Amino acid sequence: MNNFQFYSPTCFVFGKDTESQAGECVKRFGGTKVLIHYGGGSVVRSGLLDRVKKSLDTEGISYVELGGVKPNPRSGLVYEGIDLCKKENVDFILAVGGGSVIDSSKAIAAGTVYDGDFWDFYQGKRIEKALSVGTVLTIAAAGSEGSPDSVITKEEGMFKRGASGDAIRPKFSILNPALTQTLPPFQSAAGITDIMAHLYERYLTNTKEVEVTDRLIEALLLTMVHEGPRVIADPNNYEARANIMWAGTLAHNNMCGVGRSQDWISHSVEHELSALYDCAHGAGLAVTMPAVFKYEMSHNVMRFAQVAVRVWGCQMDFEHPEVTALAGINALQKFLISIGMPSNFEELGAKEEDIPKLVNVLCRGDGRDGTIEGFIKLNEEDCTKIYKMMV
Repeated sequence: MNNFQFYSPTCFVFGKDTESQAGECVKRFGGTKVLIHYGGGSVVRSGLLDRVKKSLDTEGISYVELGGVKPNPRSGLVYEGIDLCKKENVDFILAVGGGSVIDSSKAIAAGTVYDGDFWDFYQGKRIEKALSVGTVLTIAAAGSEGSPDSVITKEEGMFKRGASGDAIRPKFSILNPALTQTLPPFQSAAGITDIMAHLYERYLTNTKEVEVTDRLIEALLLTMVHEGPRVIADPNNYEARANIMWAGTLAHNNMCGVGRSQDWISHSVEHELSALYDCAHGAGLAVTMPAVFKYEMSHNVMRFAQVAVRVWGCQMDFEHPEVTALAGINALQKFLISIGMPSNFEELGAKEEDIPKLVNVLCRGDGRDGTIEGFIKLNEEDCTKIYKMMV
């Protein structure tokens, strides 16, 4: 196990009707002027936005609003939010929505107190200072409610990139599983896929002797395998929703990733798909992960065989461990298909003729040097082969 520091100060307020505590939480963490940031009409139609506003009114906290966040959040709205926060002297950002809203809020929080272009953080500069952020989560997926990470798409060039820093970890996150009960099955399945991807990205490590975090990841993967079909069959199953929501948080606050190297190639490869085609991130991952894993498998067959046995119940073939490893990857893909996820380019809406463009942006775009690195190091030829495997 590698040396590590783990800092996770987010206060989680979990359970039914907890959105009524938003104002109280903002006051507790020093907010006096709030930007309420949200997406489309669902938070309005459901009455959630009004309940959040009422909680702020009760605490005497003033606020301004900025809606319009889209899936795969865009830089243009971030710039608009930064300008609004500076104009209105906002000192706290309250994200009401899913991962896209939270990621956009984090970008605004960092950019508001920074003299340069916020995109510097998405080109590798560490975020050291930001406005405080709180969240009211409406979908279990990205894990951004407990993480120091944010992903934004730059509209000029359509580069989808990530930034990180403990300064953008939410001060509090309100998690009411009931808010996810109205999600369409496809969105629920995409969220489940994203959670599982966050776990696999940490499981695929080159660090030796990391049994504690291996077992944590395996337990959360088994939870998703159990609860995923239950929530697809019955969207109103509160207990299944609750387990999935908490698993999503634990999957990405890095509790499962400390002391070990991590992969993140699947996310990098997928980001180009959702940037170009605006597909759901989870759906893109459902197509990407099996291809990436099959390409990576020979690097450490026993790592793939281990998860195949421990999570997917595959029989260990000690003479031919690659058979077990492949069976585990196929079991993952079969599971994702069973909950309604796509399995190839066509189902995702992607086009084979776009592969050169995807590879160029992935490997060369926005200042990259022609390679991406995680569990293994990939060049443009490798990435081309992976995209072709998805066709």
